[in-house]
Amino acid sequence: MLEAVLYVVIGFVFMELAGWGIHKYLMHGIFWNIHKTHHQATKGPFERNDVFSALFGGIAIALMLLGYDQFDYRFWLGIGISAYGMSYFFFHDVIIHRRVKWFKRPGRGFWRGFVRAHQAHHADNKRRGSEAYGLFFVPFKYFKAGEK
Repeated sequence: MLEAVLYVVIGFVFMELAGWGIHKYLMHGIFWNIHKTHHQATKGPFERNDVFSALFGGIAIALMLLGYDQFDYRFWLGIGISAYGMSYFFFHDVIIHRRVKWFKRPGRGFWRGFVRAHQAHHADNKRRGSEAYGLFFVPFKYFKAGEK
């Protein structure tokens, strides 16, 4: 059981690290025409950028199916990636961007640093020159009082 938990954590952390690189170098690079919909005001519940979530979700499902017979490392990595995806949806889409208006954005406290980092990323809505490409691993400066 400890091994399963370890693989879930590895899957989650891997997605944050891979997501940072994919976001910075691919989404703000060759896939900008898809990702830019996330940096623009959109009408309706979906944006072209959502294709990335579907891709990552497909990878998680494939891993879980490949490892399902024996509940091996692939299954648990898929669970970790899925947990990251659910966390991403809840925190990024619900809390930060309010695509689903279940909660208000945190105005202070620990979570406010994550919101500040994401706001800095969207500050100019341009392909180049952004910062804070991660969702959960963000520079410490955003947690300091008074930082924007």
